[in-house]
Amino acid sequence: VQLQASGGGLVQAGGSLRLSCAASGLTFSRRIMGWFRQAPGKEREFVAAINWNGGRTHFAHSVEGRFTIARDNAKNTVDLQMDSLKLEDTAVYYCAARKNMVAFSSSTEGYDYWGQGTLVTVSS
Repeated sequence: VQLQASGGGLVQAGGSLRLSCAASGLTFSRRIMGWFRQAPGKEREFVAAINWNGGRTHFAHSVEGRFTIARDNAKNTVDLQMDSLKLEDTAVYYCAARKNMVAFSSSTEGYDYWGQGTLVTVSS
């Protein structure tokens, strides 16, 4: 299984970035997909998740209304659109795949596979 995250970079506060995660080696359409992030010196935290067909999404309170998540099961990709970025959004962002098709999880333990991470740096 491979989850390849991309799209990170340096952006000014208030700006936007779009992260993408390409999955292979798993039945992508049967997986809840999630995004997590880890800032320096902090634990990895939940950001967003999307159910198997894209019909339901779940966000951390800190990003709700600013981030959106979408998936393309034909391409085995899941994207995280990040708008109105804040300094505190600076982190390494990871995509993850959850075996459960139905129930969301905001815990790292709820996900079976992880990508390598992509760095997002928000500057003032």
